[in-house]
Amino acid sequence: MFIAYVVLAVVVSLVLVFSSVPDFTGDPKVTDGLKALGVPDSWFLPLGLVKIAGALGLLAGIAFRPLGIAAAIGVVLYFLGAVITHLRGGDKKGVGIPAAIMLVAVAPLVLGFATV
Repeated sequence: MFIAYVVLAVVVSLVLVFSSVPDFTGDPKVTDGLKALGVPDSWFLPLGLVKIAGALGLLAGIAFRPLGIAAAIGVVLYFLGAVITHLRGGDKKGVGIPAAIMLVAVAPLVLGFATV
């Protein structure tokens, strides 16, 4: 189970890093949609930093599992918030990606508890 945790922690961390790039660069493909949902420009940098912190926490959790579990909880809650934001904004098409990331992030959470 430890190997599965490591693989999933690395995969989710890579997904988080790649998904944070548009937050830092202001890619209009992503930011325009979020602005339409009511997300202010001033939130993009902090949201990107939260994703990076989640990625680092998952990776650190390989050595210190409680930190990985906390990071996984944070990632799941972050993307739950993203799903809720899309649904409240009436963007049912935009729910898929954050929902998928949230569901994938549940795996390191469960495996983190299983390998403590």
